[in-house]
Amino acid sequence: MKDYEKIVQDMVSWLRDKRDKTGLKGAVFGLSGGVDSAVVAGLAKLAFGDDHLAIVMPIHSLEEDEVDAKLVADKLGIKTARVDLTSTYDDFVKSAKADDFSKMSLSNIKPRLRMSNLYLYGQNLSYMVVGSSNKSEYLVGYFTKWADSACDIYLLRDFYKREVYEIAKVLGVPDEVINKKPSAGLWKGQSDEDELGVSYDDIEKYFEGEAIAKEKEERIKKLYNSTEHKRSDIDYFKNIY
Repeated sequence: MKDYEKIVQDMVSWLRDKRDKTGLKGAVFGLSGGVDSAVVAGLAKLAFGDDHLAIVMPIHSLEEDEVDAKLVADKLGIKTARVDLTSTYDDFVKSAKADDFSKMSLSNIKPRLRMSNLYLYGQNLSYMVVGSSNKSEYLVGYFTKWADSACDIYLLRDFYKREVYEIAKVLGVPDEVINKKPSAGLWKGQSDEDELGVSYDDIEKYFEGEAIAKEKEERIKKLYNSTEHKRSDIDYFKNIY
């Protein structure tokens, strides 16, 4: 059994070390109302005190997600800002003449707008942008390229979703957030596992070498292989001349 209290202490020390090495003052990050961003918020608060900022960035978002984000902020004492990017999104889609584009291509604009806003605040405040993707999502490419994957540092990328839940408990993240169905909030009724076509539990068992149903194994292999470009550096033509 892992000592998650020790893990939290080590994460806090690591964050402080990153701050000191970069010469920056603290951290900025998105607060979505989900467990991953709640954990990042709690760790940033412990590491930097008041030198942090959680930004709630609705874009045609579900009201309950914003309620959960406020619940996290109130429970953990997180400093927040609210930047409503809905009209920015609408204007962008209109300017791009993209109204009839695919649901996924339009949905992925949302995290890219949020990323731009985080870097705007980060540069202004001399804060590093902290990403909240976990290992389960990262291995199957369940993130938007140049969006929620764009950050200065990852805190959770080497921790499976189940481990994030354990860290959340240590930090005192509200039960309502820990127990809610994981969702990227891309559209109403959307959930991570429905979209992936496989559960986080099966993903984690597969990458840890445990046996799972053949069809689930094939689904995970397909997800991993088709999203390899998201985990790789940008390729380039080599000058061998």
